[in-house]
Order: sequence, then structure tokens, then C-alpha cells
Amino acid sequence: MTKTGEVTRPAPILTDDNRFYWDAALEGRLVTQRCQRCGRLRHPPRPMCPECHSLEFEIIDLAGDGVVYSYAILHHPQNPSFEYPVIAALIELTEGVRVLSNLVDIDPKHINIGMPVTVDFRPTRHEGAVPVFKPKAGANG
Repeated sequence: MTKTGEVTRPAPILTDDNRFYWDAALEGRLVTQRCQRCGRLRHPPRPMCPECHSLEFEIIDLAGDGVVYSYAILHHPQNPSFEYPVIAALIELTEGVRVLSNLVDIDPKHINIGMPVTVDFRPTRHEGAVPVFKPKAGANG
């Protein structure tokens, strides 16, 4: 969002394979696929299990808690749709699946690997929503 309140973050590109994920985000839920044959959780959404190649899966809700596994602070090239710096982060959720997202509500100098985070949702253009992660209370020094 800009300082004027205008939503500038681009809307996600919806496909038959990921629509469930973005629909859940719009409802304020973080979800993933679980293979119905081998039980593997997988993200990002895809039609086939990378473990057993099954096409059968179910959608499960995730708690939305995890830790920063890795991150990068992006300064350039800048896109007017985002506020800089953008903090790209790989989050390892408590369920074991990793999600690539953004860290928000934190000064970059306070980020550390292993820092506890929790999911939040930010609006996108075209009335969408995207999951982002923010430090858990007391985690950002």
C-alpha cells in the first residue's frame, strides 16, 4: 500500500493449480497441499506429488507460524508496486513446508535466521490478498 492508502501490490496470477491457495489467502488462511498417497506436504502448489507422483491431494490449513530459514534484502531494481527495501524470505513453517514470501513490520537490521514469525495477509490489486510474515511478539529485538 502507498502512503495514500492505494493498494499497489500486484495481484497473484491465478491458475487451475494454485487458485485454492490464493482463495484461502483472501479468506485470511494459509494452506498447502497434502498428498493423499504418501502424506507429503508441498508448496508451491502443483498438480503432482514430487515424492510419489500421485495426482491425488487434499488442501490443509497451516498454523502460519514458523522461522526465518533464509532472507535477502532487495534494493534494486525497484518496481513502483512495492515499498523498498523488499525483504524476501524463505520461511520454514512448523509443519515442515517452506514458503517464499516477504517479511514485513521489521527493520532489516533486526532480522536473523531462526527468528520466529507468524503469517499476516496484505491486500493486492484486484481485491486479492497475499500471505506475508511478521515477527512474533518480542522476536524483533
